[in-house]
Parts: sequence; C-alpha cells; structure tokens
Amino acid sequence: MRNLQLTLLLCLFSIGCMAQGGKQIELKDIVQGKYIPENIYGIVPMNDGEHYTQMNPEGTQIIKYSFKTGKPVSTVFDVKTARDSNIKSFNNYTFSPDESKILIATDKKSIYRRSYTAIHYIYTIERNVLEPLSDFGPQQSPVFSPDGHMVAFVRDNNIFLVKFLYGNSESQITTDGEFNKILNGIPDWVYEEEFGFNRALEFSADNKMLAYIKFDESEVPSYSFPLFAGQAPHYKQFELYPGQYTYKYPKAGEPNSKISVHSFDIKSKVTRQLQVPLDADGYIPRIRFTKDAEKLAVFTMNRHQNRLDIYFTNPKSTVSKLALREESKYYIEESVLDNVHFYDNNFSFISERDGYSHLYWYNMNGNLVKQVTKGNYEVKNFLGWNEKENCFYVESNEGNPTETAIYKIDRKEKKTLLTCQKGTNTAIFSGDMRYFINKYTSFTEPMLVTLNDNNGKTLHTLIDNTNLKSTLAHYSLPQKEMFKFKTSTGTELNGWLMKPANFNPNKKYPVLMFQYSGPGSQQVLNKWGISWETYMATQDYIIACVDGRGTGGRGEEFKKCTYLYLGVKEAEDQVEAAKYLSNQSYIDGQRIGIWGWSFGGYMTIMSMSQGTPIFKAGIAVAPVTDWKYYDTIYGERFMRTPQENFEGYKATSAFTRAENLQGRLLIVHGMNDDNVHYQHTAEYAEWLVQLNKPFDMHVYTNRNHSIFGGNTRYHLYSKLTQYLKDNL
Repeated sequence: MRNLQLTLLLCLFSIGCMAQGGKQIELKDIVQGKYIPENIYGIVPMNDGEHYTQMNPEGTQIIKYSFKTGKPVSTVFDVKTARDSNIKSFNNYTFSPDESKILIATDKKSIYRRSYTAIHYIYTIERNVLEPLSDFGPQQSPVFSPDGHMVAFVRDNNIFLVKFLYGNSESQITTDGEFNKILNGIPDWVYEEEFGFNRALEFSADNKMLAYIKFDESEVPSYSFPLFAGQAPHYKQFELYPGQYTYKYPKAGEPNSKISVHSFDIKSKVTRQLQVPLDADGYIPRIRFTKDAEKLAVFTMNRHQNRLDIYFTNPKSTVSKLALREESKYYIEESVLDNVHFYDNNFSFISERDGYSHLYWYNMNGNLVKQVTKGNYEVKNFLGWNEKENCFYVESNEGNPTETAIYKIDRKEKKTLLTCQKGTNTAIFSGDMRYFINKYTSFTEPMLVTLNDNNGKTLHTLIDNTNLKSTLAHYSLPQKEMFKFKTSTGTELNGWLMKPANFNPNKKYPVLMFQYSGPGSQQVLNKWGISWETYMATQDYIIACVDGRGTGGRGEEFKKCTYLYLGVKEAEDQVEAAKYLSNQSYIDGQRIGIWGWSFGGYMTIMSMSQGTPIFKAGIAVAPVTDWKYYDTIYGERFMRTPQENFEGYKATSAFTRAENLQGRLLIVHGMNDDNVHYQHTAEYAEWLVQLNKPFDMHVYTNRNHSIFGGNTRYHLYSKLTQYLKDNL
C-alpha cells in the first residue's frame, strides 16, 4: 500500500510558486497530464562508467549517451535496422551482464502492480540479430546468467531455461506450477505488493546454479470480484453474464503461502531444497546471489516482521550460515531490503538501530566494519560505493525532514554535500560512481535534471523545463508555503498550505485538507506538482496538508509510535490540524473538509469519526475500513494479527467509530480493486445504513485501486469537485 504514493503522484502533490498570469488551469488538462514536467526515465548505466542508455519515447530505439556531456553517441538497437526484426516497438529492455546481448520485451500485459508477461526477444549486438527468446508463449520475470549465455524465465508458474550456445534450446526446470496453487520463481500477490518485487529467481556468479523460491498458496483463502462487459475496455464475453476473477489473498491472521528455497544444478539437473532456518509462518522476502557462487543470500523475516535475518546458503551443500540479524521492538520496514548491496568483500545495510535510518558497512563474514552515517536525520537510499576511493554515496534528509540531498562520505569519514539546491534531490550514479544524474524539484522548480561529477560539479543540464515554465507564466496559479504548529499535546507537525492566487487576507475561505498519513509516508515535501488540489485552490479553496505522527522523515519513534493502533494517533493529528487552521483569521472554521485515497481514505473516515465535529465534508477514495480485511504482510507489520491484538483492531476499525461520524461523507471505490477490496466499502456502507447515518457513495465498474481507464479519471475528479462545491 505504501508504494501507492509512487503510482498516485499526479493526484497527491500540489504546486509551488510560479510567475502569475491571468489564465485559469482546467481540470481536464490536469487529468490528461498537460502540466506534467518533462523528466528523464529508464536510465541504464553501462559497465564502462562513461555511458548510459535510454529508450526513445517511441519505444523503437535504445540510445547510448555520454555521462560527461549528456549527448547521444550511438544507437545500440533499432527495430527498423535489426536483422530478422518483425516488431514495431518494444516496452522495455535488459542488458546481459557483459552487455553483448539485450533482452527486448514486447506485447507487455500487466498482471498485478509489478508483474507482467511479455513476448521477449534476444538481440545480439555484434551480429545485429533479433531472435525470439521462446516460441512457446509469453514469458515472465526473465533473468540473464552472469556470462550472458542463458536466460531463465517463468511461464505458467514454472521455470524454464534457454541456452544460447545450444541453439537456443529450451528446457523446463519445474513442472508443478499451477495458478492459485504453486508458483516457482515468482512471488504470490501479497509478496509482490508488500515486499515490492516480481522475481524470485537468480543465477549463481559461476553460471552453474539457479536458485528460486517456491510459493505454495494452496491453503491461502481466495478472494473474487466480478467482471462486467464495461467500456474502455469492453469485454464482449461478459455482455450477458458477468464473469469473475479469483486469486489468493491472505487477510490479517489468515494462512500465508508455504515457502521454500531451492537450487537447480544446471549441468547435473539436480534440484535441492536449501536448509534455511525459518519460522513455520515466516517470510522469505528476497534471495540474491553474492559475488561468491557458494553464497546465496537468503533474507528471512518472522511473521511479526520485527526480526530480519540474512543467511549465506551454499546452493550445493544446502547449508546456511547466519550473516546478519536485525531486530526491532516495533517492525522492520521492507525498504531496507533493496538497500543491501553485495560487493567482493563487503555488503551494505540500512538500519534504524540508533533511532534513525543510517548506513552500516559489513564484511562478508557478517562482521560490522563501521557505521557510515550518524545523526538525527534519515538516510533515504544508499546510492553506491566507490571501491577505489572507498567513498560512500547516500541520499538523506539531513538538516530538513521535508527535503533530500546527495552526500559523499570519504575514507576519512568526511561528508561532502553534492547538491546545493534546497528541495528534493534524487540521483542515479554511473557504475564506477564517477558521475551522477541528479533530479531536482522544489515548490518553484518543476524538474531540473543535471549531469554531475562525483564532487558535485554540474557538467551539463539535461532538462530544465523552460517550456513548461514559460507556459505556466501565463496562468494565475496558487502559491504553496510550509508551516509548522504544535498540537495540544506539544507535538510539532509539519505542513504546507496552498492559497488561491488572488488570496485576500480579509476574506474567510473554506479549507480542503489532503493527506495520506500511512506509516513512513511523507506528503509534506519541498516538491513541485500540479494536481487536482491545485485546481481546487483556483476555485477559491485553501488547500492544506499535514504529516501527522506515524509519517516518515523524523526518526523511528515518531514514525512507529502508532504501532498496534494504526490510525488512532494519525486521526487525532488531522483533527488537531483542522483546529489549528480554524483559528487562522482567513479561514472559515465552519467549512473544513478532508480527503484522501487508500490509507488517506481510511484516515478521512477515522478523522471524521474521531468524536470532534470539525469536518463539514470528507471524501474517502478506495478506503480501508477495517484492518481485518487487509493483507497479512502490511496489516500485521503494524498491527500483528487480530487474534493477538483484539483491542488494537477494535480501536482502529472505522466500524467502531461509525456512530460518531460527523459531516457529509462521499465514499468512492473501484469494484475490481485487488489491493483494498471493495468489501471494505460495501461492509462499511451497510453498517452506516443500519445506523441510519447519511452518506454518499459512488462505485466504478471494472476499475482497480487506481481508478482509471477511458474517461474514468476525469469523471472521478469532476465528481469530487462538485461534491465539495455542494457540501463545503
């Protein structure tokens, strides 16, 4: 759920100060992406450290660029000139480790948030030849061997292996794969959604072994939702009788998949189950081969997710040795999993063991070498290590929890700031860490993309969004400003405020509060964007956003103080924010509204039902209403199971507070939401009916958690707009 922030950026961020003009922005233009800044996507650093590649916008070429100049130097692949090419475009690509071949993905079809099938082709650069990876159907989650001579992939829940040196011969590794029963080499729904990965299949460094996770979801309860004919797209087969989709979804306290790790010896064709110490109900959220072919890193967690172990497991002997154990009195976030990077003699790890998220450096025996960063700030990402210079590169929010910057820490532990602009900075480094592409944005800067050396010197500007700035200079746009306040219990909270462009301090304005509020999330960031909230500010509303307790950027205690009672303190803080705003001279305290999506929808309902009648209206899109309906990994990470935490589940249920619901509430949900099921809204709505509580509700046929497709998104925001105009 936390990663919805990435999916819903257009919806969730608002605009900063821009030159004022006279035109008004239109809602349809916002929804259709007219004001989205130019950006740079799909950067793939190359092995030489001097170049990177990128797809052209049409998906017909892969272009090589210089890290020094940002200029194109050659075309690596072109669908029009490749021999034996019969494709017109492609969706994405992957280089073999030695960069002699490229895996080209076409005809991509999404499954869930990260998983998809595609028809893949192998392009051999030296021969300029494009060949099908397989002739027997679409593939899922392909991966190259380190020498580039093989590709392993999944089809219909089974693993297959293609050997290029043997005439692209294809062999089947597993045979027991079956939909809704056994998955080999790919995660089940809940692992994919909450642990954030789509492949559980790896080659050893010497190309001799495959390792994979097997998921047995036979005993996981199923969830089904209806499929109607609908429009955009239209399903002809359901014109008279609806169909349904059924998949495995473990709700809090219910059985998860049974998991095991296996190795396959490519030469002898022997499959072994690895001896990984694991609780009967534990998780394996990652496997990853190290540089040592005899060390498969197996990550395990207990069901409470407050203990993470990393084992080094020999794929032949099957024996495991504990390399690292991390424990927390609360929980360990899934974000640490992708900040573990293995080198020849060391590996990185991100931990909150001193109260803040910091970088730690270990040797391959699992011994701590040093804590690389320290202080009352958070390291957001480990960006890489330069072995020759023994320098570390990180993204952190040192100095301001609402901003990020890029830092270098040298062998003498001297820290150097590489980005001087105040706002949000994210970086992509070259393979040898000599250069980086920095993406910078702030309230006043849509997106500035620069090429830099590893001392922070700007070598070239790739994108400055001059055209967008010029266009927006003719518009009358609202301004955005940061603020802080203290709650009645003395907790200081960060927020931003967006006032109409023609703001009159002597006038009383209605307020729309926007929030997400989920664990570790942050909406109060010095970051640019034009959204529906921006449009509402042009309609004479003041927009406010406050990050309450439980959100990120301010250390472990601030973030995890909501443990076992997820939603209680967060709702209290939104009410406190509304009270603070109501005391401002230019705000009409009788016209305060609140809205949010997903966790933000849940928080809308919880805040309006907190017992303080301060919200006149609210909108909850795709809301959670009771954590017992949500999945095991996310829900239990913060709440444990309903059996263990009965009082916590009761206190955090929207049903428990339903009698206290105050104000006009609109609930919106997609019927095919595979994440927050429509069940949340259906059951809560029935509860309100029986309590004789007035509310409004709108359902979108065949739409998932993001509620889009055809005209759907414009219809949604038009409805939300009118609802606020009618009720606020």
